[in-house]
Amino acid sequence: MSLVAKIHRQFAHLVRELAKFGSVGAIAFVITVAIGNGLHTGLGVGPLTSNGVATVFATTFSYLANRYWTFRHRDRTGLGREYVLFFGLNGVGLVITELFIGFTHYVLKLDGPVSYNAALVVGTGVATLFRFWSYKKWVFLPASAPQVDPASGLPEAPSDPAEPVAEGPGATRAHNRQAPSPRLGHPLDSRTAEDYAEI
Repeated sequence: MSLVAKIHRQFAHLVRELAKFGSVGAIAFVITVAIGNGLHTGLGVGPLTSNGVATVFATTFSYLANRYWTFRHRDRTGLGREYVLFFGLNGVGLVITELFIGFTHYVLKLDGPVSYNAALVVGTGVATLFRFWSYKKWVFLPASAPQVDPASGLPEAPSDPAEPVAEGPGATRAHNRQAPSPRLGHPLDSRTAEDYAEI
């Protein structure tokens, strides 16, 4: 395969992932805006609380859609691990968005719905870039990714470069794989058939 074909294939795959991720993000954003505006404008809940509650709902949808659609070809390292990391990284994304909203509302003193939504759009855009990068790096690992440390839940460098790594979509890595245990003792394992013939 030529270098140009390899580059095209790599970027075509990235574009497909970005398109799917963007679609999921757009729907999650609609969920965030709808719930956030409903709470803040409709019910008078504070802007940060409104966005926080809306983000929890949107994040749950986003995880399921990304796991089973956008990154379904990537390794599965355990639902619990992925879910916790996904929410943790979304927490960082939420803080990024909250900074934009809080700055607009409390520092610039712009508290109208237009200002709220403008800050939400800009903050979400910056947070989305962080999320896409962090999901690919820590949550939805490629099929050829290193083993996952069960203590931290993060990928680690392989201890033995010569050790074979499981391949293919959905392959699960196990840390410190042990060699198969030897068979239980059997008379023919320690003595040959000829020895028994002599008895």
